[in-house]
Amino acid sequence: MERNAIASSRYCLQQNDSNVRAKLERLTNNAQIMERTTQIVGILSKFHQSVLNMALINICDSESHVGQEMRRQYNAWKQLTDETSLNPWHDIHQFTIFLPHPDQTYEEMTLAEGLTRGYNIEVEPVKDRSKLVYDIFPGGHFVIVLKQSGVDEDFKIAATGVFVRDLAILSLDAIVDPDKEEFQAIAIKHPIIRDYPPDWESKLRAFLKGELPKGDLPPVVKYVDRALNDSYRTPTWKDVYADSSGLLGL
Repeated sequence: MERNAIASSRYCLQQNDSNVRAKLERLTNNAQIMERTTQIVGILSKFHQSVLNMALINICDSESHVGQEMRRQYNAWKQLTDETSLNPWHDIHQFTIFLPHPDQTYEEMTLAEGLTRGYNIEVEPVKDRSKLVYDIFPGGHFVIVLKQSGVDEDFKIAATGVFVRDLAILSLDAIVDPDKEEFQAIAIKHPIIRDYPPDWESKLRAFLKGELPKGDLPPVVKYVDRALNDSYRTPTWKDVYADSSGLLGL
């Protein structure tokens, strides 16, 4: 299976759903992190929550397939603009996470293998920040989550948000009902990091508002990035799905 077999349906938020974009812009400033263990049950199943956890694991790891593709895309962009290629994490990127249907099958690879390797994630540098639906400050990256409702069906937008690399956290606005402007703000912590700083939530809020610079964030990502921690080993999809205790807990 090629990498894009899971990510079989592209979705561009800026081009295809201006109504959702406008509503997100209005609601972003009012979004608050909520206790999600019970609230998000109606939005995402345990399977899809586990897919998000596995995606976060792959995004944090610079040596993963996602990290390598990020570097490739970044270098190609810098070559076109004739700019010096530095650390790609210094520029804002967009991560598109595809949540496949649990019964979806592929010809050359099992769904579990594809999720373990992060083949359901696409990454590209943000070349025009004016098109983003959020004000994203240095250290943050734009995220779009797309969900597949049925086998072989197209993917539809399920959430947008910000990946805060130093904190190893996905901060998302999950769409409950776009017509009624119902959203839930959720924060997904890395399932491998058990001891987050006690004030991580206040630091996350301050960072998203631009009140706390990247340099003041605790760099917990260093524990779950093989480029920074050569003793770290990434878990498999089976491990992540089995560890229900680490799912989306605040």
